[in-house]
Amino acid sequence: MLALTALVGGVAASSGALAAPTPGETLFQQRCSVCHAIAPGATKMGPPLKGVVGRKSGTVAGYAYSPAMKASGLTWNAATLDKYLTKPAAVVPGTKMMIGLPDATQRTAVITYLTTAK
Repeated sequence: MLALTALVGGVAASSGALAAPTPGETLFQQRCSVCHAIAPGATKMGPPLKGVVGRKSGTVAGYAYSPAMKASGLTWNAATLDKYLTKPAAVVPGTKMMIGLPDATQRTAVITYLTTAK
């Protein structure tokens, strides 16, 4: 029985089924997922964030962006996300997003997660 348990556990672990979440994924779930989803089309209070890195701000179809975000002209990359997540209203006055991540380590972890989220 122990061998079978070890075999099944080894197969599940090797397939990634039991992979622990990254620090960024954990932070996203704790701090961001109330307002944002990763999956396309899963609009909550904020737009879905899958593929956000490299995307022009204010362009996800089906989400009602603020006029300020639509006009911001930002393209999301690590640097723009870092600035925005520090204090959103300082980067885009009039944005709907009022809560930032003041901790640089947390921002880096979330940005890394957003870069790789599937």
